[in-house]
Amino acid sequence: MTVGGGAGGAPSAIDPKKLRIYGLGGALVGIYLAAILNSVLGTDIFSILAAAGAVAAAVMGANAVRRVCGYGIGTGVPSIGMLALGMGIVGASFGLSTAEQLGVSMAGVIIALIYAMVFGYIVGAIANKVMGFNIPIMEEGLTDLSGAGAMAIIGWSYAISGSLAYADMVAKVFNTGYLAIVFICGGLAILHPFNANLGPDEKQDRTLVDGLMVGSLAVVAVGLCSLATLSTIAAIITIIVGVAAWYYFYVWYYRLVKRDAAAVVGTGLLPPSAL
Repeated sequence: MTVGGGAGGAPSAIDPKKLRIYGLGGALVGIYLAAILNSVLGTDIFSILAAAGAVAAAVMGANAVRRVCGYGIGTGVPSIGMLALGMGIVGASFGLSTAEQLGVSMAGVIIALIYAMVFGYIVGAIANKVMGFNIPIMEEGLTDLSGAGAMAIIGWSYAISGSLAYADMVAKVFNTGYLAIVFICGGLAILHPFNANLGPDEKQDRTLVDGLMVGSLAVVAVGLCSLATLSTIAAIITIIVGVAAWYYFYVWYYRLVKRDAAAVVGTGLLPPSAL
C-alpha cells in the first residue's frame, strides 16, 4: 500500500470509501454529540465537538479535490473548493430550514447531508455531460464535495451558534456576517491542501495532513467568532483546541515535507536586485 501520487486513478494509502465513512461519519457524530451533550447538560462547552466533526468532513473534501483535480483542471482547484462550500450552504440551509418547519430540528443535519449529496451529483452530471469536462469521477467527486461542504458549514456554524435551530443559525451566523468566515476558512481547508501539494511528488498523506492543519485554523477562527455568541469558556476551549491541533499538524506536515523534498537547504537572504 503506497501513499500515491496526484492523478485521479493513483493508488492511495486510504481508500476514498473509507475516507467518506470517516469524514461524513465523524461530522455527524461530532455535530450530534455536541448538540446532545450541550442540551442534556445545559451548557455550550461541547460545541468544540461539532467544530472537530467539521474538520473530518473538510479532510474528506480535500481528498475529493485531490481525486478530481488530479485529472488536471488547473486553476479549477481553488474554484472547486469554493463550489463545495457554495453547494454546502445551499444544502445546509435547505436541510435546517426544512427540519425546523417540520418541527424536527435535530433531523436537519441528515436532511441537509442527503440533499447536498444529491445536489452535488446533479452539478457533477451537468459539469460532465453539459459542460464537457469528461472527468470519470466528476459526479462522485462533487457528490463528496457537496456533502463535505454541508457538514463543514453546519459543524462550524454550530460551533458559533451553539444550536441546530435554523433561526439561531440565521441570527448568530448569517446575520452577523460570520458565515463569510466559515465559508472562506472552510473553502481553504478543502481546496488548499491539493493546491499546495499538487505536482508529480504529491502524496496523499502529506495533502491530507495539510487539510487537518488548515482545518484546525478554521476551528481557531470560529472560536474567535464564538466569543461574541457563546460563553467565554466555550469559546476559549474551541480556540485552545484549535491552536493545539494546528501546531500538532503543522509539525507533522513539516516532517512530511522534509521526507518528500529532494533537499532542504537554507537559501540565505535574497541578493539585491539590479535597477
